[in-house]
Amino acid sequence: MADSSMNETLLSEQPKVKRKDFSKNRNHAATAPAYFSVWDLHAYYGESYIVQGISFNVHEGEILALLGRNGAGKTSTLRAIARMDEPMLTHGEIWLDHQHLHDRKSYEAAQLGMALVPEDRSIIQGLTVEENLQLAQIAPPLGWSLDRVYDLFPRLKERRKQEGTTLSGGEQQMLAIARALVRDIKVLLLDEPYEGLAPVIVDEIEKTLNIIKEQGITTVIVEQNAVRALQLADRAVILDTGSVVYDGSADEVLENEALRNEYLAI
Repeated sequence: MADSSMNETLLSEQPKVKRKDFSKNRNHAATAPAYFSVWDLHAYYGESYIVQGISFNVHEGEILALLGRNGAGKTSTLRAIARMDEPMLTHGEIWLDHQHLHDRKSYEAAQLGMALVPEDRSIIQGLTVEENLQLAQIAPPLGWSLDRVYDLFPRLKERRKQEGTTLSGGEQQMLAIARALVRDIKVLLLDEPYEGLAPVIVDEIEKTLNIIKEQGITTVIVEQNAVRALQLADRAVILDTGSVVYDGSADEVLENEALRNEYLAI
């Protein structure tokens, strides 16, 4: 499974384009039509035009699969939404629960309820499982308690005194999700959560994501294993070279082999 760095490499090889002037389009969306809304999102890395006018809506408690081939712009879209890359120039409207996020810094977006779990999971070296969770709890507002997180992830409770970076891949993914939950999150952005995991561990992660959904948390999942993501999701958005080519039911994509072959087959 290719990683996000390959995605960016492929996109960076596209012809350079003249940057567009978006000043006339600012503040087009006065209110958000859904709980979480992305409208006309554009992003550059240097002169490479990566995210090209992406729009989608996600309802509260819904799971959206953001899919596409390697290099389609999936990871770049997540990072642009979460405001994670300062060198990335972006334009667009991002709304969460009636709050406008686009002009916010990454820490401000996090304070308003957005959490990104990156592909590398970003577990802090030298800290135990519990210390990783406690560190995420330092700044208010607080979300789930440690006891509640441990109820959801019994393995983490068993290993709470173990250094986080020594956990298995599946356990590290659980820790990364748990670390997001101890904040007061409203939207969870997951980048390749199944990467390198055995099917039985993927099953556990999916059960957890369904429980999180029942708590009203909205999830956007980027995943190269399209079938597994579609089986989990309510809806799907498919990207091709930085643009949306499909926005609709996840079940419809599962049933439409021609659509999958055109935009998702490797």
